[in-house]
Amino acid sequence: MRLTQGDYSQKKIYHSDPVAVAKEFEDNGIKYLHLVDLDGAKSNKIVNWKTLEKICNETDLKVDFGGGIKTDEAIKLAFECGASQITGGSIAVKNRSLFGKWIDDFGASKIILGADVKDEKIAVGGWLEKTELDLFYFLKGYVAKGIEYVICTDISKDGLLQGTSIELYQKITKQFPNLKLIASGGVTSVDELNKLLEINVEGVIIGKAIYENKISLKELQKYVD
Repeated sequence: MRLTQGDYSQKKIYHSDPVAVAKEFEDNGIKYLHLVDLDGAKSNKIVNWKTLEKICNETDLKVDFGGGIKTDEAIKLAFECGASQITGGSIAVKNRSLFGKWIDDFGASKIILGADVKDEKIAVGGWLEKTELDLFYFLKGYVAKGIEYVICTDISKDGLLQGTSIELYQKITKQFPNLKLIASGGVTSVDELNKLLEINVEGVIIGKAIYENKISLKELQKYVD
């Protein structure tokens, strides 16, 4: 299932079996899967942990998992189900001490900072709530805490297939050259993918462009490490 700009009223189901989709990705050489529990994000607790567990058991994909991870019990469940990394977004804003504890407890390589933005301001609560927290101030604080990975999603671009925020990501990579930036939101073409790689992003999340046949899995094979 995919949302547009985080709007649950604009959800679209592309396939009823996420495990089958994950296997198709793996069969085409994909090694990393970004998996979001949308039900979990809405209910503030992990809901689809069995799907995570099944994907991790039936594929060799390295899964980063997010959505509904708000407690120590939730993050432990995600790792027990096989997640290689977890992504924390709202929790990193609303409970910084707990998120910082996770970085210390599990190691910075296991924790991804989710930075969802609109007009360079952080948004939380499944993107329903825009804060006045500046993106770059937010990143600077967590870089000081040792964070290594960040997924930055421009909400204004997500799901629209109208292009991604290359200028924003370039600003981030210039200001934080050692941060492993994963660009997300609006990636529509291989040309955009190439431009993102030119500015030294660590990775790119591609979702709707695949499901809408804008970018084929075959085209992505040459980008796989």
